[in-house]
Amino acid sequence: MSQCCGKPPVEPKPTDPCKPPEPAVCGGSPAAAGAAECPLTYFRRMIPNCLAYAKAARQQGRPIVGIMCEYAPRELIMAAGGVPVCLCGGANETIPAAEEILPSTLCPLIKSTFGYHVLKSNPFLEMADLVVAETTCDGKKKMFELMAESRPTYTLELPQKENDADARAHWAAEIRKFKRELEIRFGRPITHEALRKAIAVMNRERRLRRELAALMKASPPPLTGRELLDFKSSISGIPEDYEQYEKALRMLREKRPCPSLASRVRVLLTGVPLVHGAERVLDIIEGHGGLVVCQENCTGLKPILEDVELNGGDPLDALAEKYYRIPCSVHTANERRMESLRNLAREYQAQCVLELIWQACLTYDIESHRVKRLAEQELGLPYLRIETDYSPSDSARIAVRVEALCETVRQR
Repeated sequence: MSQCCGKPPVEPKPTDPCKPPEPAVCGGSPAAAGAAECPLTYFRRMIPNCLAYAKAARQQGRPIVGIMCEYAPRELIMAAGGVPVCLCGGANETIPAAEEILPSTLCPLIKSTFGYHVLKSNPFLEMADLVVAETTCDGKKKMFELMAESRPTYTLELPQKENDADARAHWAAEIRKFKRELEIRFGRPITHEALRKAIAVMNRERRLRRELAALMKASPPPLTGRELLDFKSSISGIPEDYEQYEKALRMLREKRPCPSLASRVRVLLTGVPLVHGAERVLDIIEGHGGLVVCQENCTGLKPILEDVELNGGDPLDALAEKYYRIPCSVHTANERRMESLRNLAREYQAQCVLELIWQACLTYDIESHRVKRLAEQELGLPYLRIETDYSPSDSARIAVRVEALCETVRQR
């Protein structure tokens, strides 16, 4: 990290429009000298790291709880002694097995996740003592019904009115019911002390991730958007992760910016999450003239913009308030997302807005009309909507559209 990008940037081959840029933060490939000490190398082993942590936790008698949405409060799971694990599938290879049961036109994230269930090939799902079935999406809700036929699940219902007092009260009641379910199922009372301790851990995680994301405000920044995305974990609360986050912040703050990134078009990426294994579109953007300086989605800033209030009051109420304010497209009307996009576009000096929609993600797809209007008419920024799934078959077409977007920005 002390060097600038380690290597000169590698130009994408004309015959391979989807070639991602070379790693920059740690001076080249993981085999390079000193790369073993690089935090990015550590997080690129995220799945093996998380699997080792989950297995050790299970041997200690801690339950494994699978989640698929940012609305599932990890703090409650942790306060119950559990390990919250994200189960969202990002593999195209598991989708055919899911399509034997689910509609082929369904969201690829749901199909991929269910394919892991059918094939029994996700070790985290196989060891899960409970799966939290969040009702943030009709497709997920019905998929969970099928999964519940052979796996223990708990339905967590999210009301959808953005600023309705009754909806907030209902959500707070859902949080309390979830707490009771965890206590009964795992035989451990969730005290206010344990909950506040878990909140403090998650607030630390959110703060560290916000600080890493804030490095992208620099022009040029010390890392790429893909590298920032790689600083993630499927399990929250792993102490070694936090040590690596802090180490990365120290190294990146001392690292000279990469001059090659100065000529890239600064992209605000919004829309659906880029779960592990489904980073293809981000790779295409950064391989064809763009630099994703801000990721507004659920694998980016959306769930970490706010912390849980720790000072005074009932921590359950504070927990419910924080999670209810996540500006997902499931809410109506989703004004908080529009306000967040306004603020982030300004803070990260975005030159364009690119919205990614997974096939059949209807709430984000319909809401894209409002995002386009916000970008073009209010913010004065070029906007591009990309709808795709996990198949690489349309990568060349996406690459051409990204290059056209970047050229539009440069001409302006």
